[in-house]
Amino acid sequence: PGGLHRKHAGFEVRDVHHTHYGRICPIETPEGPNIGLITSLTTYARVNEYGLLETPYRKVENGKVLDEIVYLTADKEDEYIIAQANAPLDKNNFFATDLVAARYRGDFPLVSPKKVNYMDISPMQIVSVSTALIPFLEHDDANRALMGSNMQRQAVPILHTEVPLVSTGIESRVARDSGALIIAKRSGEVLRVTADEIFIWSEEGNPGIDIYKLRKYQRSNQDSCINQIPLVKKGDKVKKDEVIADGVCTNNGELALGKNLLVAFLPWEGYNFEDAILVSERVVKDDIFTSVHIQEFRIEARDTKMGPEEITRDIPNVGADDLINLDENGLIRIGAEVRPGDILVGKVTPKGEQAVTPEERLLKVIFGKKAEDVQDASLRVPPGVKGKVIGIRLFVRQEKLTKKEKDKGLEEIENKYEKEIENLRLERKEKIENCREQTEKEKIRQLYLEKEQELKYKLTKEKETLKFGDELPVTINKIVKVYIASLKKMQVGDKLAGRHGNKGVIAKILAEEDMPFLPDGTPVDVVFSPLCVPSRMNIGQLLESMLGWSAKVLNVQMISPVFNGAKENEIKEKVKEAKEELRQRGIREEYLPTEDCRITLYDGRTGEPFAGKVTIGYMYLIKLIHLVEDKIHARSTGPYSLITRQPLGGKAQFGGQRFGEMEVWALEGYGAAHTLQEFLTVKSDDVPGRTKMYETIIKGEPISYRGVPESFKVLVRELQGLGLNIELKKGE
Repeated sequence: PGGLHRKHAGFEVRDVHHTHYGRICPIETPEGPNIGLITSLTTYARVNEYGLLETPYRKVENGKVLDEIVYLTADKEDEYIIAQANAPLDKNNFFATDLVAARYRGDFPLVSPKKVNYMDISPMQIVSVSTALIPFLEHDDANRALMGSNMQRQAVPILHTEVPLVSTGIESRVARDSGALIIAKRSGEVLRVTADEIFIWSEEGNPGIDIYKLRKYQRSNQDSCINQIPLVKKGDKVKKDEVIADGVCTNNGELALGKNLLVAFLPWEGYNFEDAILVSERVVKDDIFTSVHIQEFRIEARDTKMGPEEITRDIPNVGADDLINLDENGLIRIGAEVRPGDILVGKVTPKGEQAVTPEERLLKVIFGKKAEDVQDASLRVPPGVKGKVIGIRLFVRQEKLTKKEKDKGLEEIENKYEKEIENLRLERKEKIENCREQTEKEKIRQLYLEKEQELKYKLTKEKETLKFGDELPVTINKIVKVYIASLKKMQVGDKLAGRHGNKGVIAKILAEEDMPFLPDGTPVDVVFSPLCVPSRMNIGQLLESMLGWSAKVLNVQMISPVFNGAKENEIKEKVKEAKEELRQRGIREEYLPTEDCRITLYDGRTGEPFAGKVTIGYMYLIKLIHLVEDKIHARSTGPYSLITRQPLGGKAQFGGQRFGEMEVWALEGYGAAHTLQEFLTVKSDDVPGRTKMYETIIKGEPISYRGVPESFKVLVRELQGLGLNIELKKGE
């Protein structure tokens, strides 16, 4: 009852079933308590009118494969014998062999072509989109393929995108269906392109101008940056459904999550022990994995029992230096550089009434409020955040504006838009005068009229917002949101991954000249440990890097679809082809790798060759959202829990490190009695002990005092709550 829950779900529910074929991906699922409970739809599956999953097949009659496509549900499929998508066919679409590898329920018989009823439409049919993006999936262990598909969803949008040298051929389709791109609705000619708009004149249907708005520097829910870049220029002819602007993680309308880098598989001074990665400084210097992040911070001004909170520049006990970037309303100016601890929005909140003598009350009535009546409750930049303020949004309840403020605001808005419309008209006049052809003039006039309408609409919208205010919850008078953008370069501790579940953390960024280099002097970009391949059984990464090397040399993109990709001998052929190309360019034989892409590498520090040949190649690497800057955390003193008086936990609460049961055992086993006692008392929840300890250290006396830990008192109270009369008696 109540559906499946991850606590009660058994093994059968989670396991792969033969009816999943072509409907639910057997690979893409979380690794953890939800494994097998959360699943993904496959590439060709669809939901029918009854809510059942269907998958398409080609019909087969008397051994001939027809082009008719039929969607089958799982119960229908159980009655038929179905052939594989890559079963060999002759030119008349008959099966080319006497026996065909087929599927019947959960079994895989070899049957004669006459018995086959249907045939798969594509080898990609059984996997989800994310899994179908992994080249050489057929050479990877399923556990690693699972990690590979899941990690592609954690890619950070980087500044300069690049399509993979080795792809599976569905990248452009994925990018188009993701909604990140802008696609032309009708064919036509590009009239004008700005950074944030594209104007296309179209004769199709109802002639007119299509205006496409681009999303510029918006924040995503992951705090990354959404930005669209036009791909067309003025005068280009555009067809319907053509990609006219790139979005995040795309390049020329193709999905581009990461970068192609020269990798070597070689242990290097222990810096790539246990999945750590050694990276060249070039990767940082050339902004290869640099990304833009936008964070949002918000603060509310509420009505409290003591009176309303106010957003103001007038904050008690704050020096002028800290207010230098705030405007007269207490909001930070756009463009200000901020670091941890800086004030973003000044806010004061009324203090509780202390016992006030009648004289003080009289003085207060005469001279107005004192600064002591309010306390500072400003929004400050949290630790670990630095960057530039790129935007502020202020929401105000309608009643809170005075008539004067309202009139002033309306006047400002009108002036701003009047200027813009005036400029637009001048620009239009100038363009029309410079133009010879009548049709062109008409197009220009039309374009500017539409633009003017848009501005007028914006004007009325802004006026309305000012007049009627924003709808805010009760007791909230104002909400301020501040957006801070920061540029994050790659650094030690960031997580990189390939597409085969080969993930790791950067352990050292090494100067370019110290990296291992090829015989021709090219330093490699990334050094992986060779031990991360055999036990994980994701051989796809080696095949990818070999094919990637030949793709780089031949300057082409290799496409290797899932389950139907390049075979090992074909890859070796490509490597030979690339070597031949290099020979023709006049490159010496000792500079070329073997046909399995291994070469003698030289140590960048000494210039001596490493013992044995080393596998090299170009691999597609992705920077993941697990950035060290967001995870690093340290605390000296900070907030304590009210009940146990122990420090809180976690970065968000600015908490301490947990000293758990097993850590206690470790110190007990080591015999570090005093350290252990300190950890469990004065450093944690022995409040009188803490203060006394501080005192004795300051005075330079020997440490003697020990109090009772708060958690012991909590235990005593719990037992008393159970009706046991327990008291703590102080020993004589």
